[in-house]
Amino acid sequence: MKGSGVMAAIPEGPRDRLMALGREVSFDAGTRIFEEGGRADRFWILRTGSVSLDLHVPGRRAALVETLGPGLMLGWSWLCPPHQWHLGAEATTPVHAWEFDAAEVLELCERDHELDHALLAYVVEVIGRRLRAARTRLLDLYGPYGSGGSPE
Repeated sequence: MKGSGVMAAIPEGPRDRLMALGREVSFDAGTRIFEEGGRADRFWILRTGSVSLDLHVPGRRAALVETLGPGLMLGWSWLCPPHQWHLGAEATTPVHAWEFDAAEVLELCERDHELDHALLAYVVEVIGRRLRAARTRLLDLYGPYGSGGSPE
């Protein structure tokens, strides 16, 4: 599964060293994987299934931000202080994933600068995409004209 997402973003040698730290996990549909504001000490690379990301909106239901599928990384907050989830996540279908302990990965990155660079570049891309998705979703829900701009 090196052809898409995070696996494609990391060169083979560093990717193999990263994967040596992963363990296989699964989540049933409807399982809350993490909650916004909780301690972010791990991340996942999705093998199968889908996970929805949501954003807490006071006084309203959580807003769906994005749905992730195979090959994508679930969770980036482990990399940035204060190491708290910025979004919530729920399995929308049965999910199989590789789970990584953040402390172990960060320790490996200290020794493996090629992995460190590739992983950081990928996470920055993910953060940007999720920020745009959250902004668009909030504009759709609460903006005067949605994300499409003015009604003209």
